[in-house]
Amino acid sequence: MTDLVQIPSRFPVLGTSVDAVQIPDVIAQMQDWILRRDACHYIAVTGMHGVTEARHDPQLRAALTAANLVVPDGMPLIWLGRRHGFRLARRVYGPELMLRFWQETPSARHFLYGGAPGVADALAHKFSRQFPTHEIAGTFSPPYRTLSPGEDDEISAMINAANPDIVWVGLGTPKQERWMLGHRHKLSVPVLIGVGAAFDFHAGIVRSAPPWMGENGLEWLFRLVQEPRRLWHRYLIRGTEFAALSLLELLKQR
Repeated sequence: MTDLVQIPSRFPVLGTSVDAVQIPDVIAQMQDWILRRDACHYIAVTGMHGVTEARHDPQLRAALTAANLVVPDGMPLIWLGRRHGFRLARRVYGPELMLRFWQETPSARHFLYGGAPGVADALAHKFSRQFPTHEIAGTFSPPYRTLSPGEDDEISAMINAANPDIVWVGLGTPKQERWMLGHRHKLSVPVLIGVGAAFDFHAGIVRSAPPWMGENGLEWLFRLVQEPRRLWHRYLIRGTEFAALSLLELLKQR
């Protein structure tokens, strides 16, 4: 599904094919798509939650299947990738991927789509000062309701008129994956990438886990303590399901 020559391969996790990539690979692919501007490509940055939720959500499963890249955001996927023989040193953490693209790319034209009201604007203000060679073509925080077809067409037209190289999508899983799947043929943008809570983290709205927790598979615990009412089902129910089914899958592969 991807056309980057250097992509080594993919590995299966509970019905989802995950690309065995690291952050430099993803940045290189994004730069290549921007240079060629021949189609609208999208990247699903997914972890345990996305893979498990896709088993229950046909639209999310379709979105992950159609994605040009499905990158392993989360140590459980990295550990499974290593079991398949891939030398994956670190996870492709969405907020880190976003920051490093801005740091390591000389310039690009960005659109920030998502976040609560005011978050995308706050992030745009911060990044415009931090990365003056980059250009923020626009921001939009969609309302917490289903958009009418007319509203959706207006938003697509607005994004196309801004002519960005990248649309960073901060809607959270599964909304952002569904949105990218539904808009890839409406947008003349080289790259769409779903980065979840990266908007909140980089704008300073929500604290991110210490790096040592993220690199040891403990970010879920940090986030659960912060938002137990919202995240308990994701991590305690879906997390247990992921662990059990992944173990069974590994045993069958043996």
